[in-house]
Amino acid sequence: MSTPRTETIAALVHAVRGERVLFDADLAVLYGVSTAALNQAVKRNRQRFPADFMFRLSPQEWSIMRSQIVTASSAAGMMSQIVTSSRRKLVASPYAFTEQGVAMLSSVLRSPRAVEVNIAIMRTFVELRRLMDSNRQLARKIEAMEKKYDEQFAVVFDAIKRLIAEDDSRRRASPKRRIGFIA
Repeated sequence: MSTPRTETIAALVHAVRGERVLFDADLAVLYGVSTAALNQAVKRNRQRFPADFMFRLSPQEWSIMRSQIVTASSAAGMMSQIVTSSRRKLVASPYAFTEQGVAMLSSVLRSPRAVEVNIAIMRTFVELRRLMDSNRQLARKIEAMEKKYDEQFAVVFDAIKRLIAEDDSRRRASPKRRIGFIA
């Protein structure tokens, strides 16, 4: 089994509670273990996974995420997310692992595959952070351009308003001519 590519991992990253997370079932597939085995390893080392490293989705959050995953999967033609997520029995909501939680998994899962996958996941999180930063910079540049051009267009709109006002005042000042024939 080859090391997963950044694009593959990035497609499995979800935003939950303001955090970028990976679900336990997706991580299990990446690591080449069962979801039960992954969760068992975490339970044996529960003190290593505080709430900001790992949390269980509420039933409402999981319901919303499932519908988003199905919609995104069918719209983008991506079946990996729906297959991974549909393997989960509807008994319990998944655990969501933040970037720190995934890093902590490397101390719990010690196989060579786990090490390779962890490195790939960490690189993916770094790449996602870079993309978000560049998007913020792009948004700032666009906002600056909008302000600049809004100011320039404000001058144009003021000139148009003045012309319209002058035209209205000329119409009011000129005497009205009668329409028709004078006999």
